[in-house]
Amino acid sequence: MGNNVEQWSSKLAFILAAAGSAIGLGAIWKFPYVAGTSGGGVFFLIFILFTLLVGLPLLIGEFIIGRSTQKDAIQSYKQIAPNSSWHFIGRLGIVTCFILLSFYSVVGGWILIYIFKGLTGGLSGLTEQEYGELFGQSITNPGLTIFAQFVFLLITIYVVSKGVSNGIEKASRFMMPALFIIFFILIIRSVTLDGAMEGIMFFLKPDFSNVTSETILYAMGQSFFALSVGVSVMVTYSSYLSKNENLPQSAISIVILNLLVAFLAGLAIFPAVFSFGLEPDAGPVLLFNVLPTVFNQMPFGVFFLIAFLLLFLFATLTSAFSMLEIIVAPLAKGVESKRKKFSWILGICIFIVGIPSALSFGVLSHVTLFEKSIFDAADFLVSNILMPLGALLIAIFVPFKLSKETLYQELLQGSSLSRKLFVLWYMLLKFVAPIVIILVFLDVLGII
Repeated sequence: MGNNVEQWSSKLAFILAAAGSAIGLGAIWKFPYVAGTSGGGVFFLIFILFTLLVGLPLLIGEFIIGRSTQKDAIQSYKQIAPNSSWHFIGRLGIVTCFILLSFYSVVGGWILIYIFKGLTGGLSGLTEQEYGELFGQSITNPGLTIFAQFVFLLITIYVVSKGVSNGIEKASRFMMPALFIIFFILIIRSVTLDGAMEGIMFFLKPDFSNVTSETILYAMGQSFFALSVGVSVMVTYSSYLSKNENLPQSAISIVILNLLVAFLAGLAIFPAVFSFGLEPDAGPVLLFNVLPTVFNQMPFGVFFLIAFLLLFLFATLTSAFSMLEIIVAPLAKGVESKRKKFSWILGICIFIVGIPSALSFGVLSHVTLFEKSIFDAADFLVSNILMPLGALLIAIFVPFKLSKETLYQELLQGSSLSRKLFVLWYMLLKFVAPIVIILVFLDVLGII
């Protein structure tokens, strides 16, 4: 059984937690605005291709590393490749998650601020301009943003300190089904608005004249961000699996759930945006400015808005759990007292590191890194550099350090995978994934 005493109670628990890790800000906050600024339908199409041809093979690769060793993100690489530097992949994943959670928790804080404002009547009856001003006032208020970020991280720390089955699993079991129920209510409302068809066409009809190298990079970054691959989160989560779980089936379930949520997010948001004559390329503020304007013009709009913000909060928290888990697991080593201690210590460290991101829209708005705000620079570093780099290293590591036969046997455990499908997966991981990642990187750097 290896070092891990922690285990998921069932396959469903694992899929819900892993899908929860993947379906966070990536699908609900980032996907609509990146799609909106990158051509809508054509972006969605490229995103689906990357998810199936690169993301899915990588996800299965991370599952194999984790389940075969039953160890955390650093020890698993050490066990497969002892006396080598390959464990650097796990360390890179931990650093990436640390930076990611530091700015991710800022958005988590914004959601909490909006839920509070919604419940106390602060979001009713405003114009689009007033919503814009309200968002501006909220994110530039230093005390409020830092306090909200702290509360968001407190919830994350508390759940992760409780462990895998008592904390992460229990929270995911409740949050993920609730998320889908609220989504369906919103979509029914959104697609029945006057003029909704234009938004549906924008989202689902590809316009290839909008494709640039940046669209392709963002689609690839989004497919990694949306599946949590490249940071060894899935190595850690799959290390809590029993040996007889069907890995390909679990991976496909997570990918389908993920694409479904991206599809649902698009259907919930774009028809409403077009119906009210708003711009789909509003950027990161799409959810905080545009959607309240949309809900405000519906019957029971505040109720729908609070429901959406709660959905948004659930998705953000389930992702935050997985990021903190990968950082805590190598230090806790399955010991409950250590897990509690390190959850709190590391959570507070992440909070402190995230303060400049929280202030980058107000007090520190004049500070830029590579012509980006601190928050945007951290986001770009994670989504477009560290995650693809981690994914590239994993795509090289799995076929390079594990023999073809070992991989086949590992995938056969708990599943009846045909040799043909195995060969297809192996080729995609060994050749297609690294080549695609390198080509996109070179294009962005202006080398090709």
